[in-house]
Amino acid sequence: MAADRALEVLATGPLTLVQDLGRVGFAAIGVGPSGVADRGAFRLGARLLAQPYTAAALEVTFGGLSVRARGQLQLALTGAPAPASVDGRVVGYCGPFALADGQVLTLDTPPVGLRTYVSVRGGIAVPSVLESRATDTLSGLGPAPLQSGDVLPVGPPPTAFPDVDQAPTPTLSGETLVLHAILGPRNDWLADEAALSKTTWTTSSQSDRVGIRLEGEPLQRHSSRMSEELPSEGVVRGAIQVPPGGQPVIFLADHPVTGGYPVVAVLVDEAIDHAAQAVPGQQIRIVLRKASA
Repeated sequence: MAADRALEVLATGPLTLVQDLGRVGFAAIGVGPSGVADRGAFRLGARLLAQPYTAAALEVTFGGLSVRARGQLQLALTGAPAPASVDGRVVGYCGPFALADGQVLTLDTPPVGLRTYVSVRGGIAVPSVLESRATDTLSGLGPAPLQSGDVLPVGPPPTAFPDVDQAPTPTLSGETLVLHAILGPRNDWLADEAALSKTTWTTSSQSDRVGIRLEGEPLQRHSSRMSEELPSEGVVRGAIQVPPGGQPVIFLADHPVTGGYPVVAVLVDEAIDHAAQAVPGQQIRIVLRKASA
């Protein structure tokens, strides 16, 4: 029975969270969407298990997760390819596999990429908050970060059955990450708007689900804006904001709903998922293009 199906958490690694696609439509009351950092990897996991995108999964940062099955389960792994095994037997990525009652799935540290997604057929059925099971690390909404000893209920499996054994996916790389962005809306606050794309940035170790802090030659504010301040205004996932110190921040899933520093560019949608897999120390280049009329 579905009530008997669960995952018992034995180890969590640096950070493991329950995530779905987030809580949409609550910005007016100050609640950001949150949700998975790499939406493409999450959606692939759901498709591999023939279930809707509403089914929550586990987002594992830098490996280290170990979970034991209660009941017969079917899982899929996507995102950063952390070496994975079931009771010591290697299992692959981007295809469904069984986890029998009592068996233990273990993830090591991924050689490339940052976030691995563990999808379970039936979804992680913890209580929802504001119509979502996403963990928002900025506001504290949603399930708490997982701890050893937690038992995560798994929902009933969908009526459809998986029909894909293996899905081909692009390989993640530890080389320089190239992210495409649209210039604006506050690029006129920069002394040289091209400096954002001329610089090879380094992902800071201070990055998290709120945003990626970039390290490099600080961007300079335009002389006409030196004494000006911006009122708080809405920001979106993928916005590139420049604080007074000149080191840009790329907002990710748990970004605030407003900000007071200029947003000089915004990543195109597909680049946001790529950014979510950047590891500390990885270099980033930003390719800018003008907004279409």
